[in-house]
Amino acid sequence: MTYFYSALALFIGLIVPLQAAINNQLKTVIGQSTLLAALVSFSVGTIALLCISIATGQKLSALGNLPKAEAWMLIGGLLGAVFVFGTTLVAPKLGAATMLSLIITGQIIASMLFDRFGWFAMPLKDISWPRLLGAALVIIGVLLVNFGNDWTTGKP
Repeated sequence: MTYFYSALALFIGLIVPLQAAINNQLKTVIGQSTLLAALVSFSVGTIALLCISIATGQKLSALGNLPKAEAWMLIGGLLGAVFVFGTTLVAPKLGAATMLSLIITGQIIASMLFDRFGWFAMPLKDISWPRLLGAALVIIGVLLVNFGNDWTTGKP
């Protein structure tokens, strides 16, 4: 099952630049509004999730328990909106590779902290030398993606 989840994670990573590119094109149709493009994207996603929930027999009545949730538990949707808005805004300015290399760097840093400290009930994992080396290699990759051409051509 780990292979399935690993493949799914890879697939999700593959579609992030596609999502940013599609939302950027949508923006051109709706008055160059990054905010409205993100709103449409989230709305379509919400409708899709509702349809899938119904089709798979999810008990929508469980949503009645939402008032029991603490306010911070609802921030995930806000963070997702920031992600969709941000990628739609940044992708045409930086390009997909630069944008995603920086996003991945942020994800690696935050993920290692979440693993190390077990924030929000994440499983604890020590920050070992191999993990630090892996993070350093990712950061080196980000530097090469963003500045490698300049370094090899001597441009500032």
